[in-house]
Amino acid sequence: MLQQVDRAAKGDTKGDDALQRVNDFVVKFANVNGSGSASANALFAKAVLRMGIAATPRNIFPSNIQGLPTWYEVRISDAGHLAARGGGPDLMVAMNPQTWDQDVKSIEPGGYLFYDNTKPMPPEKFRSDIVVVGVPLTEMTNKAYSDSRQRQLFKNIVGLGALSALIEMDPAVIEQLLGEQFKGRDKLIAANIQALNMGRDWVKQNMEWPIGLTLRHANTVGDRIFIDGNSAAALGAVYGGATVCAWYPITPSSSLAEAFIRYCGRMRVDKATGKNNFAIVQAEDELASIGMVIGAAWNGARAFTATSGPGISLMQEFIGLAYFAEIPAVIFDVQRAGPSTGMPTRTQQTDITACAYASHGDTKHVLLMPEDPYECFQFAALSFDLADRLQTPIFVMLDLEIGMNDRLTKPFDWDDSRRMDRGKVMTAEELESGKLFGRYLDVDGDGIAYRTLPGTHPTKGAFFTRGTSKDRMARYSEEGPDYQENMERLLKKHGTARSLVPLAIERKADRPTKFGAIYYGSTSPAINEADLMLAQQGILLDLLRVRAFPFGEEVAAFIEAHDHVFIVEQNRDGQLRSLLINELEIDPKKLGKVVHYDGTPISARFIAGAIAASPIVRPSGATESIAGSPVPASVVKPIQKAMS
Repeated sequence: MLQQVDRAAKGDTKGDDALQRVNDFVVKFANVNGSGSASANALFAKAVLRMGIAATPRNIFPSNIQGLPTWYEVRISDAGHLAARGGGPDLMVAMNPQTWDQDVKSIEPGGYLFYDNTKPMPPEKFRSDIVVVGVPLTEMTNKAYSDSRQRQLFKNIVGLGALSALIEMDPAVIEQLLGEQFKGRDKLIAANIQALNMGRDWVKQNMEWPIGLTLRHANTVGDRIFIDGNSAAALGAVYGGATVCAWYPITPSSSLAEAFIRYCGRMRVDKATGKNNFAIVQAEDELASIGMVIGAAWNGARAFTATSGPGISLMQEFIGLAYFAEIPAVIFDVQRAGPSTGMPTRTQQTDITACAYASHGDTKHVLLMPEDPYECFQFAALSFDLADRLQTPIFVMLDLEIGMNDRLTKPFDWDDSRRMDRGKVMTAEELESGKLFGRYLDVDGDGIAYRTLPGTHPTKGAFFTRGTSKDRMARYSEEGPDYQENMERLLKKHGTARSLVPLAIERKADRPTKFGAIYYGSTSPAINEADLMLAQQGILLDLLRVRAFPFGEEVAAFIEAHDHVFIVEQNRDGQLRSLLINELEIDPKKLGKVVHYDGTPISARFIAGAIAASPIVRPSGATESIAGSPVPASVVKPIQKAMS
């Protein structure tokens, strides 16, 4: 077993039982909020990517303003896995005394603890089954710098330098990133490189290095870009023709509106006049913001709001108005853990049913479910075409995991010949020629009526709208047949949407199997990895990624083709499963729940463990192992209960 000592003192940083991995481990930084660690953490993740190694960083932060602890986790995977791995980190950079005990406890057996050993720690603060690596960061920075703020900021870079030597990170890559970050400020570049080398030199002179976790240049990044889903969606909104954004700040969607502001400042300012070709309003609350969006869209603008679950709750009445009056609107819902305030900085997929049936009365809305920043961009642009085409609210369903965290994704592409689909908009010429106009008249049999924009014609067309019952010519009516005809037409329109939204994507197993799994959104990387883990155990699955609601015929066909289908999602109640049962009239016994809802991203280990533990897959109840590691009882028992 590894000794319970500060191994730096003996120059031993490996140990017989220490983890030995190249380009395949998890590093977690335990930070003191306000210490300037965020910049150094991001620098570490970007340096890994610049070395050509796939990596996925995640910010883990509290939802209050008390300066409580934060963490930054980076999964490094030469195999290209982008999901949260699950379990504890292999290397913990413990810089926060407040969280020391839990940080040390979380490290994987045989893992590494990196810390500032300027002040000695009692032996009971360590574990006997990990390697402890102490570097006197505070002592070094206090000697080198007299200013207290400089000491704190450069301590992070000195620590990064020490860490880079321990895991053999290429220092030239970090220096290049520093040059880009402080371009034009040569003194800052030189000072940061000096601090970086201070840490590296100390390790080389005082320790055995590298440790068992090392980095090697690779080519698993390829031509992919590194961006968060909220920024990607905001850029997609620009390309999709959005000119109006009304929003109220709420975690985790605020950065989407903020990114839209930045992109508009670069791309929607008239070069000749300097005037803005956009309008962005921070409303007094979410209800006001969706009201502004509806007003702008009714007048012909492409408009959207960005919010999260609590905002969706407040918007219910106006969402119903847009649905019943048939006004385009786009709503980006970056989901978080609820109900009520819930856990604002934790991820879940909890708003599926709330958005699919938003507002009182009978409603059915269109949902788009992107899996990564690339689809956030594509679906954002598409949502405005769909809103205009269908004259209805469109929900783009992100979540915190995909929205706020940077992720590798394929480069965005755009067809410059693409034109906006404004749908059925009757022109002044058509009105003048005597063409019949009934605002809620279905003349094409698809449930979608023609509309006019206010002011299109001085005497003809629509100049107002109503949320009350009406007949096909938009005249007020509470007659039962008029109301029922209108509601049936709205249902037909929802059916038309089935042919316009993105189809589900199926991936078949190598051999025929009677088992399938359906998933969506940010769950995608985890289930892709879990599929490989299960295949190693001889458990084969056909996979179907749902990308939109209403469901296409391919979804029902997939379920019909399998004896049992696992529905993998990140909420307690299995909301997608409920939607499938309700909309496709599926026997509930055929659809198994694999649900994860503790606020952390779902992992491949969890999915593989849940499916392998299912008595349907293993009637004997044997769980065996997943990828060589026993499935934890804490995973198996609740899953077996959920599957029964």
